[in-house]
Amino acid sequence: MNTLKRYLRLYRVLVSQFLKTIMQSKVDFLMGLLGFFFTQIMGIAFLYLVFEQIPSLQGWSLNQLIFIYGFAQIPRGIDHLFTDNIWMIAWRIVINGDFDRYMLRPMNLFFQVIAEKLQPDALGELLVGTLLLIYSLSKGIVIVDALHIGLFLVSIFAGAIIYTSIKLFFASIAFWVKISGPFLQVAYEMADFAKYPTEIYARAIRFIITWIIPFAFVAYLPASFFLKETVSGWIIGIECLIALVFWCIAYALFKKGTSIYESAGN
Repeated sequence: MNTLKRYLRLYRVLVSQFLKTIMQSKVDFLMGLLGFFFTQIMGIAFLYLVFEQIPSLQGWSLNQLIFIYGFAQIPRGIDHLFTDNIWMIAWRIVINGDFDRYMLRPMNLFFQVIAEKLQPDALGELLVGTLLLIYSLSKGIVIVDALHIGLFLVSIFAGAIIYTSIKLFFASIAFWVKISGPFLQVAYEMADFAKYPTEIYARAIRFIITWIIPFAFVAYLPASFFLKETVSGWIIGIECLIALVFWCIAYALFKKGTSIYESAGN
């Protein structure tokens, strides 16, 4: 318990220092936030354009797809907000030898990585996702009761863990290849597939985004539970299991990578 309190206190201190840094340039902060917000709006505009030509997509209505899209943004936004610095492991922290400073401190290495930076741009994702969920509720297409509300919160947390685990796994490859950013970029962009029903994809793509890089379990599959009474709540249980398994694999790879880290040099 004392260790947890210590890390929470350290996290608060480190984050407050980072916020002071970014607020030195308020214009850049606001421009980045607005830019990311409008990027999300363009995704919604794309859905509307598609449904102008196709009234129904594999039996799913526009309002249902808006819910799935908004649902996908929440766990992604949480991951983006708190663990975005993992990207730097993939691109420069390892190859530049910057990981040395983490190794010298008597603290958990993963904690140091994520506590070093918050990503305010993620507020755009969270805002858009929340607004879309509110819109869906207003249309009466979402099942709302105590069970579904509870599982919604569980699913959001599990989805964020899946995002972080996939990111950490591919970033940790940098300890062997020095730069793993391209691998992480390709894997992370596959999350866009999960914003739409998986039935519209070829079988190979469905298999990859469900069981290999399981982004389907952070958006479409759990979201369908909140839209259709025929979908079992066990889908949320499977999502939690996948989150646990992938986190254990990713963190084990990260720890193995830190054990062989050799710093920079000739």
